[in-house]
Amino acid sequence: MTEIERLLDQFRRAYNGDSWAGPSLTATLHGITAAQATAHPLAGAHSIWEIVLHLETWIRTVYRRVEQNKLIGPTDAENWPNVPAVADDAAWQQAQARLGQAHEQLLARLGHLRDNDLNRELAPAPDYSAGTPGSYYVLLHGLVQHHLYHTGQIALLRKAFA
Repeated sequence: MTEIERLLDQFRRAYNGDSWAGPSLTATLHGITAAQATAHPLAGAHSIWEIVLHLETWIRTVYRRVEQNKLIGPTDAENWPNVPAVADDAAWQQAQARLGQAHEQLLARLGHLRDNDLNRELAPAPDYSAGTPGSYYVLLHGLVQHHLYHTGQIALLRKAFA
């Protein structure tokens, strides 16, 4: 198995597979209603819906970083997007579907990388000062860790509804 194949396996496990850390992201989201997703049961914490939008942002950001080989954004507004004004069950299902589409697009893009690409360094972008340049290896492992971190947050928020 190549390192790229191992990374793809880790993304799949964290997103909708058998994750070593616990339930996958999709398993943790299963059964959450739009009302629960918009709730703020913990003072100062993001809602589940906000976390889902944030996760989508970072999947798309990593996709763009790999595509352009640059350490680029998101902007502050993109990093934590607002939940739509109409936050009903249909919009909640669409948000989850967009997250899944972003995930699949990223995996398809990463499937074209080779192991030696993991050593490539992201070029700094002159208009983006947050973050430090690093290798694709660090970027991609970091995104898997990001998924697991926020899946844990969602699991804790779910407990507030029990």
